[in-house]
Amino acid sequence: MTISVSHPNWDLDAPQPDLLLAKLSHLGLIRICGEQGHSFIQGQVTTDISSLGKDQWRWGAHCDPKGKMLASFRIFDLDDSLFMLLPSSSIGVDLPQLQKYAVFSKAELSDVSGDWQLFGVAGDKAERFIHDTFAVTSDGAAMAGLTPIEGGAILKDGSRYLLMLSSAAAAAFEQRLDTQVYDASAWQALEILAAYPNLGAEHAGQYVPQMCNLQAIDGISFTKGCYMGQETIARMKYRGGNKRALYVLAGHTEAELGLDTKLEIALEDGFRRAGQIIEYVQRGQQVLLTAVLANDTQADARLRVADDAASSLRVLALPYSLQD
Repeated sequence: MTISVSHPNWDLDAPQPDLLLAKLSHLGLIRICGEQGHSFIQGQVTTDISSLGKDQWRWGAHCDPKGKMLASFRIFDLDDSLFMLLPSSSIGVDLPQLQKYAVFSKAELSDVSGDWQLFGVAGDKAERFIHDTFAVTSDGAAMAGLTPIEGGAILKDGSRYLLMLSSAAAAAFEQRLDTQVYDASAWQALEILAAYPNLGAEHAGQYVPQMCNLQAIDGISFTKGCYMGQETIARMKYRGGNKRALYVLAGHTEAELGLDTKLEIALEDGFRRAGQIIEYVQRGQQVLLTAVLANDTQADARLRVADDAASSLRVLALPYSLQD
């Protein structure tokens, strides 16, 4: 089958597809291998690689020495290599920084995005689609967080699934598809509603991980030992001082959004600058986005796009708690 990519209706008040299959062209992969690949990454990222099971994936971040994130990612172990799944734009920023330190270890790091194709599967029929297509479970057994399959792997995230397929496996998969395929924004909308911190290159070096809620999605280990930027991250947890957090916003604007679009919040004396967009999707005047705002932003706060006085954005409830 020839894939025809289309746009979804992700209006929060509209029915969603019972099977949403999206091609994730906005994501890429870094591979870490070699005799010291695992131990090297353990000393670089916020998550604990030493306790990462073969059937697990985790969120994590790689920071500069000052504790500011260069990239956020999902990480997992497949065929004795580690893979970091992250926005493609971040790879050009993050990979050179990792490689700079890897020269002192028996570790090899490379951008392998061209070797794989990525798909997202969601909706009420997602589980049945995965089971029927890949025959990964039997006798009603629940899938693990990471399931290796021929030519790739399946990452399970609640009721959603990420497919990582080799070029050959992807070609075979696409050939037998008989369902509509959506563009990447369909998946991005779900990631935004999950309040996930998909940090692009535009914001590299700007935020400590807690400012993007990494601690709330098990993306930071505070017991693993030393890693790049640990001092700042630990100080922020134990001594406080963090005044920002990631929020989910929805609303409308006539402006065309970008990752450099400024947001404003209504205060008693008028609107003032509020924060920056991390990820967004837009269909006409409808917008859905994550943004880093002051962490005391109230649920009933009135926000808008800075260059559009008629715009309106409301705060949606986070699907997780920010309380320690």
